[in-house]
Amino acid sequence: MSKNHRGKGIRDQFAHGRGECPVCKRNSVKILYEQEAEGQKFKICKVCKAAVKNGKKSLPVVKSAEAPKTDATAG
Repeated sequence: MSKNHRGKGIRDQFAHGRGECPVCKRNSVKILYEQEAEGQKFKICKVCKAAVKNGKKSLPVVKSAEAPKTDATAG
């Protein structure tokens, strides 16, 4: 059985695969599991991966920056 998310398999990643999970906001946890939502890919921790799979949590949705609307009647 492979162990892709431990030891040698994560040494080549930035900070050895550790960082802040975008779902639970915990620091210094392994964020190795990719999830996709609305065409965006997120790397999340193991606990949040299970919670998203079971429907207990949802992935954050990053809104695209829209152009600000200007009032054309001013002038």
